[in-house]
Amino acid sequence: MHSEKFALPEETTQEELVALVEKLNNDSNIHGILVQLPLPKHLDEKAVINTIRPEKDVDAFHPVNVGKIMIGDYDFVPCTPAGIMELIAESNVEIEGKNCVVIGRSNIVGKPMSMLLLHKNGTVTTCHSRTKDLKEVTKQADILVAAVGRANFVTADMVKPGAVVIDVGMNRLEDGKLVGDVAFDEVEKIAGAITPVPGGVGPMTIAMLMQNTLTAAKNSVK
Repeated sequence: MHSEKFALPEETTQEELVALVEKLNNDSNIHGILVQLPLPKHLDEKAVINTIRPEKDVDAFHPVNVGKIMIGDYDFVPCTPAGIMELIAESNVEIEGKNCVVIGRSNIVGKPMSMLLLHKNGTVTTCHSRTKDLKEVTKQADILVAAVGRANFVTADMVKPGAVVIDVGMNRLEDGKLVGDVAFDEVEKIAGAITPVPGGVGPMTIAMLMQNTLTAAKNSVK
């Protein structure tokens, strides 16, 4: 697999960035395009994402691909939720009929994660900063996905004994230590299965990006 990296200066204009994306759109040797987010504030993130051709959008952020995920007829899935689904499948965890709770509603993780669990016949609740009695909701989860972006946010008293706990968080403490959204040491004692940070969801995200790129390459020669 060949990759090219374009590390543009922060002062890059909207026109320059869009021109680069268009150039890659038209390059038959490039099958996948990823724009690292967030972008500097003077750039229109939405417009840049919308410039990527849907068939090369290996992050699955383009509205066309988001819509395909909604109806369950998709080529690509955002890499982190896709990686989580692979982890669940490889661990032989049954989703159908289970109570699934996703903490977080971002376009990158929370929303597509909820849709993928729903497509596998899970009963899905999406929680966020306005959710009332969050602890009471999370304690009902057979499968709990934490994607809130707050260090050690999920504690043992929020988790149902035996639950599958998937930690999407990547938070750096003042001492430099990298931790997730789940207080691992205490939750591990009651969870049926739990992903570590680092080394859990992160490597799967990268693997799914490679898989999406391979799919894009195969689709280009159909």
